[in-house]
Formats: sequence, structure tokens, C-alpha cells
Amino acid sequence: MKMNKMIELINQQLLETIPDSALGTNLEESMRYSLEAGGKRIRPVLLLETLKMLSKNHTYTKGIRTALALEMVHTYSLIHDDLPAMDDDDYRRGKLTNHKVYGEWKALLAGDALLTKAFNLISTDNAIDAETKVALTSQLSDASGHLGMIGGQTLDMESENKKISLETLQQIHREKTGALLSFAINAAATIAKVDTEVSEILDKYSEHLGLIFQIKDDLLDVYGDAEKLGKPVGSDEKNHKSTYVTLLGLEKTEQRLQYHVEQANQCLKQLSDKQYDTTELESLTQLFYKRDH
Repeated sequence: MKMNKMIELINQQLLETIPDSALGTNLEESMRYSLEAGGKRIRPVLLLETLKMLSKNHTYTKGIRTALALEMVHTYSLIHDDLPAMDDDDYRRGKLTNHKVYGEWKALLAGDALLTKAFNLISTDNAIDAETKVALTSQLSDASGHLGMIGGQTLDMESENKKISLETLQQIHREKTGALLSFAINAAATIAKVDTEVSEILDKYSEHLGLIFQIKDDLLDVYGDAEKLGKPVGSDEKNHKSTYVTLLGLEKTEQRLQYHVEQANQCLKQLSDKQYDTTELESLTQLFYKRDH
């Protein structure tokens, strides 16, 4: 229930930060359309729950604008991923994709505008000091840039219809999917100003969590429910896409998933030993592990 209230707050504030245009265009409508498309808000929730755990007074208010910025970066990436030049998808989460409603050029600009707005939210955040703003801006640009999410997407596109190694696949997922998940956790550590040891534990936890997320994605493409997933099951194999399942087989992929769950929980145990309440992060780890879509 607490997490649902957090998601409600995120949803409300995401839309409030993008009012109608003073220029008389419907660009903002296009931006809000994709922000409203649904989703579990995993990244901002992860940031806020981590910050709540790390804060002495168990509050997450200092991280709200950074969490919104993170979701905007994620949403922009989805808009661009859906374009004909990339994945060429007509639907996302049961709704027409942005370019199907507003056209390709406006979808491009909506994505660009969300990315730009994200950095504006952090730079104008009065809840954090200037040093923290600079650190978060640097971390988010790294996580979303050419050595992070965009670099991972590039490597993924270049690997289509090719047989790639497990090492390359892990590199794709570490950057394309894992970089923003890691940012969520590391940003909370930056805002809370934790010591180096705690920061390193959280960084390891974030790496395992990113791999749990992606390996589970690959497994759901084999045995998931198409209606819940919002896409056909077996699309990876049909599109000749390398996944953990195609490279390792189903049984070894399940074993690898279990390994990363155990390692993530071990990281949380280290934090618990330091008197941090890891209850919510334990729940999120299980959510990643047990999810069906």
C-alpha cells in the first residue's frame, strides 16, 4: 500500500511538471501521453525506497525531482525505441505508441524534450545542495549517454541477426537496461551522502538487480503471458535475437537468475547488518524475480 501511494505521487507530479505549452503547440500533450502510458514506475520507486532506507528520518522528499527526472529519461528512451527506425512498434502497454498518435517528427521531439526536462528538474531542485546537483547531473548523463543506455542500445541494434557471445549480451544489458536501474540506487546514495563502504554495497546490489530484471525478461519471452506482457511470447526467437535463453538454455538461465537473486539478497544482508531497514528493497528484489510482465 505504501508503494502504491508513492506511485500515485510520482504519477501526479510527472504530469504537473509539464503544463500546456505557452507556444500553442501540442508537444507537451505528446510528452504527457507517453508519461501516462502506464508502467510500474520501477526506477523512481527504487530510487525513493533506497533513499528512504538510507535517510536518518526515513523520508524520501529530497529525491522526488531526481526520481521524476529518471522516469522522464526512461520514457524518452521508450518513445525513441518504438520508432520505425528502431523497433518499429505500434503498441506499448496496450496503447498506440507515440509516433502512431502524433507522428514521427513530434515523437522524436517529445523524447528530446523529456530528456532535456529531466536535467532541468535536477538543476532547479531547491531540496538539494549545488554539489549534489552537479553529482546527480554527471551520474545521470553517464547512465543515459553513449557509455550507458544509449551505448547499450547501439550495441543491441548492431547485434541484431548476429550470434553474439554471452559477454557481449551481458554488456548490452548492463548498459541498456542496468545503467538506469543502477542510477536509481546510486543517486539515492549520493543524495543521502552515505560513506564509501555503503555506496559500494549498493552499487553491487544494483548490478545484480539489473541482471535479475533482464534475465527475467528473457524468460518471460519464453513462458510469459502475452496479454500481460503486451507483446507476443517468443518474439525474441522469431526475430533471431540473442538472449540468455538462446545462449544458455532454459535450465541454466533459471540457475543464473537464482544466483543473482541470492547475490542481491546477500548485499541487502550486509546493509541490514549495518542497521539499515532493507524490508522494502527485499520486496522489490522479489518483485523483479517473481514478476509476470
